[in-house]
Amino acid sequence: MAERRALLLRKARLPGRDGLWDLDIADGLIRRLVPVDGPRRASRFPGLDRIAHRLRGQPERMLGPTEQGYADFSADRPGHFGEVIDLDGRFVIPGLWDEHVHFTQLSLISHRLDVGGAASAAEAADMVRERARNGGMPPAGPLVGHGFRDGLWPDMPSSELLDQAAFGAPVVLISADLHTAWLNTTAAETIGVAIDEYGLVREDDAFLVERAVNELPDVIVDVWAAEAAQQAASRGVVGIVDLEMAWNLEVWARRRASGDDSLRVQFGIYSQFLDTAIELGIRTGQKVDELTTVGFLKILIDGSLNTRTAYCLEPYADLEGDDRYGLLTVPEDELDALLRTAAMARIVPTIHAIGDAANKVALDAFARTATTGRIEHAQLIAVDDFARFAQLGVTASVQPEHAMDDREVADHFWADRADRAFAWKSLLDAGATLAFGSDAPVSALDPWLGMAAAIGRTADEREPWHPEQSITPEQALYASTRGRGVVSEGEIADIAITEYDPLNTPAEQLRAMPVAATLLEGRFTHRAL
Repeated sequence: MAERRALLLRKARLPGRDGLWDLDIADGLIRRLVPVDGPRRASRFPGLDRIAHRLRGQPERMLGPTEQGYADFSADRPGHFGEVIDLDGRFVIPGLWDEHVHFTQLSLISHRLDVGGAASAAEAADMVRERARNGGMPPAGPLVGHGFRDGLWPDMPSSELLDQAAFGAPVVLISADLHTAWLNTTAAETIGVAIDEYGLVREDDAFLVERAVNELPDVIVDVWAAEAAQQAASRGVVGIVDLEMAWNLEVWARRRASGDDSLRVQFGIYSQFLDTAIELGIRTGQKVDELTTVGFLKILIDGSLNTRTAYCLEPYADLEGDDRYGLLTVPEDELDALLRTAAMARIVPTIHAIGDAANKVALDAFARTATTGRIEHAQLIAVDDFARFAQLGVTASVQPEHAMDDREVADHFWADRADRAFAWKSLLDAGATLAFGSDAPVSALDPWLGMAAAIGRTADEREPWHPEQSITPEQALYASTRGRGVVSEGEIADIAITEYDPLNTPAEQLRAMPVAATLLEGRFTHRAL
């Protein structure tokens, strides 16, 4: 990792505090916060201050508060005063975290066909046809597209539609929520997966397809991952929870060895790798290296809203049979066993639960096993379950931008219950802790989008969607900074510097918040000053 140098950030503003402040950063820590116009604080090293002052060729005199901060900054490091940067009133906040990312898949999508704007199966096929006609087919393997949302399409996909569009070349299109893949005949045969009458595979079969198309040389993917990490740092991000569906320990060890040091990473462990983690003796929070720690046990117990596989207490109106309530993909006794095993191994679980029935199953399992952890998504919650998050000590790890992407789908499939969908204010009012993420590449890895969605409840010119569930800017910032909210003395210097005050910027402008710099332990990972 690059060297951490002493640093003095002068004339910064701190959201929620008056006046200008100097931040004294050394050894990766925020050593002091010094008010520029406030009362002078006594130096801890008055003799050294006078020596340092003479070394700068200035007569001995009493120092003002800003100068006093600079003297203290230099006193412990004789002969090396570090860099001094005038922030000119820019705002300093804790560095941002994205609590739910699929980082390898995020790294791949910039090199894939984006079909997110397709309003129908025919339009998605037209995008494939245009790519094929313009020589955009890969030299080997399938053309891979991403981002389609078929929940409200007026027509149905089919493998034949993609066969015709790609002139027989293999094509795989992955849905925005990653729970569905649409394949043409050639791709299905090549990968060896059975598609349904529409050319679709869902849930576990979709994940199998995604793993197959993600199998590229490590040297290529790691370069793209470093680019994605740098892009995240440019938005003020200092850390992510990587829930890529793979064994991630060696992946991040390899990336660190290649010099990828833009982000902290807490990597997830999926159920199929739990025994491996236990054999290695690793546990949640354990440091693997300076920037990498062991994360959470990811357990998926239902599907998604767009595919109507989210497990719900009431049936989907347009479905019949046993699946009309969605899918519970892990039996309750198996879930209990996983939670107990994880607790014994000191690995904290995070349970994927979108529908209200799935959230109830997850909360019940935590209660039965006397364990705690997180629930990922928590998109639809029964009225009597909001308070149980706080009662059981369960964190709601949510993705606010999903509400903006799925508002029409929620109004269609959950029309009679949308008032308790994406209900972050209800969770907070009930005492729950929120942790914000993006589920990238489902939504962009940009916490400002999530904060704007949580505060304003709209992403465009439309009226806010269920504005009664809006939360405050302070609450959104806390959920995006692992509960820090404000910078404090003695903390690790993981910070972001913004042009505007995040607590007093309209939600629509938060989406494009200019980030002047990002620092990780006092080291610049992004700098536009």
